[in-house]
Amino acid sequence: MATENRLWGAERIRGELLKVGVRVAKRTIQRCMRGAGPVAPRSGQRWRTFLRNHTVWACDFLQTYDIWFRPIFVFFIVDVNAKRVVQVSATRAPTQAWTTQQLRNATPFGHVPQFLIRDRDDKFGAAFDRVAAGAGTRVVRTAVQAPLMNAVCERFLGSVRRECLDHIVILSEAHLRHVVAEYSFGYFNTARPHQGIGQRILGPGERAPGPRARSVIVIPVLGGLHHDYRAAA
Repeated sequence: MATENRLWGAERIRGELLKVGVRVAKRTIQRCMRGAGPVAPRSGQRWRTFLRNHTVWACDFLQTYDIWFRPIFVFFIVDVNAKRVVQVSATRAPTQAWTTQQLRNATPFGHVPQFLIRDRDDKFGAAFDRVAAGAGTRVVRTAVQAPLMNAVCERFLGSVRRECLDHIVILSEAHLRHVVAEYSFGYFNTARPHQGIGQRILGPGERAPGPRARSVIVIPVLGGLHHDYRAAA
């Protein structure tokens, strides 16, 4: 796994091994590979208690560039409680009207959070807040130059860069939209073990650690940039 996935550390590999029923300590994995760094704990009882009692989403933009060095913006909405991606799209012209429409697309049939965290970027605006308020969602704006107030979304955007966009040359807006959708919905939400929830897998049919598998299926993701390891039926 370390050879096939150069971006993974020991804790990440431990999560993949748990998916196929192999239980091994992180220190044992570190002895078998090089470059594994410590994982800083990130937890807080007060925040967990709040999340148990409320539904919280967070949204933000990530700017990247295509092969011609033209800027493209990716918009994400992340469920802070479940640590899963709710909405993702890309555009070269992120206007307030476009961003507001993305919020509508993410909240069909009254499926809305109680709180929505956003920064003070002009790409949101009053119309965005009105649509959220009309659906019964309270918009919480972060303080100026305080990214830690939107830590879950910032952490996710960092994962998108480190695990995806830093290793792929984007050809066009459509290509970027396809790449981030495959990473978000086809991998992050359904196959990637998450340290914050005990190395469990998100999405329907959540795969908890089971008995040790006799054989393993390897599914390449994003052309082999990552791999999804599953126990064979």
